[in-house]
Amino acid sequence: MQALATEVRACRACRDLPCGPRPIIQVAEGARILIVGQAPGRRVHDTGIPWNDPSGDRLRVWLGIDRETFYGPDFAIIPTGLCYPGSGPRGDHPPPRHCAPLWFARLRALLPDVALTLLIGRYAQAYHLAGCDARLGVSWHVRHGADYGALWPLPHPSGRNNQWLARHPWFAAEILPVLRDRVREVLRGGRRGDHRPS
Repeated sequence: MQALATEVRACRACRDLPCGPRPIIQVAEGARILIVGQAPGRRVHDTGIPWNDPSGDRLRVWLGIDRETFYGPDFAIIPTGLCYPGSGPRGDHPPPRHCAPLWFARLRALLPDVALTLLIGRYAQAYHLAGCDARLGVSWHVRHGADYGALWPLPHPSGRNNQWLARHPWFAAEILPVLRDRVREVLRGGRRGDHRPS
């Protein structure tokens, strides 16, 4: 795992990115929860720490966990695009399409204990949900998240989605309590070799 992580962090496949390539991941072989976002933002690019921004703060509240847990060995973080793609008038650019096919399967193969994968935002959902109908939209996939089993679609926690959150109060009222229960259940299950009861 560490050899592959070193290889990933040295990737320079996207040399033309506005701020240059800086792949940002978090991986540990015993991870129980995998977070698949879209791509690092500018602040994350600058610090090299995934979800180290207001979006990450909100995500941790959604999951009911603190920073120590989030950055601990139970969580792996692999964005759909590993580098900051730059931004435009409507926010950050989409992740490069060739990034996930280049790295995701190799990294995921070394995470045998993952029991829950959070798919955050439409790009992550479009890539990772087999047969995902983009016409249904993020709202539909999030509303039916519990139906996907080990894959759980979520909206992006960016402040740009405040209007979406206001228009869909069912997310906070109905989805988040179930999601937090599932996160606690997975974390209680321990890692491979642990004999703690689930």
